[in-house]
Amino acid sequence: MNKNKKFVTFTFISPHICKITNLFRNTNVKIAFRCRNTIGNLIKPPKDHDIPPHNQWGIYQLTCNTCNLSYVGQKSCHLKIRFQEYVRYIRSNNSQSAFAQHILQNQHEYGQMSSIMTLLKSLNNPSMLIPYKQYYIQTLPQEGKLIPEQYPGELNPLFQTAITPQPPRNT
Repeated sequence: MNKNKKFVTFTFISPHICKITNLFRNTNVKIAFRCRNTIGNLIKPPKDHDIPPHNQWGIYQLTCNTCNLSYVGQKSCHLKIRFQEYVRYIRSNNSQSAFAQHILQNQHEYGQMSSIMTLLKSLNNPSMLIPYKQYYIQTLPQEGKLIPEQYPGELNPLFQTAITPQPPRNT
């Protein structure tokens, strides 16, 4: 390694990237960027434990009271608001969502928010809603717990690799 080269590592923060790279353009300093989007950061528990789940937003699960099958959804506003939308769909016989469609077509029962709605993953980053939702949708069919109205069809091999336990390696 050349002793004259200097290395600087920055954590990637997108709006400031151009300013940092322009600052060191005419120097011998090399820049390396580090991303915080690691598996460890994605699966660690959220820091907002004292906020009630119905006042958070993210990935949630609704469970049918009659058949105990579940629906996975995402919302970037309070879950309480989304639950009220589902109740409105069901009461007005509007099958706009897969969960409402399941309840209406099968004449099943839904319950109170506290008993049928579970926050699976609290998120502060809206761009992560779809990947997390797809992950949970992929896990429920293997357990036989997803409502047929939401069944994904073909299972995604990438998610299946993450979900399926790998046998221990012989070393």
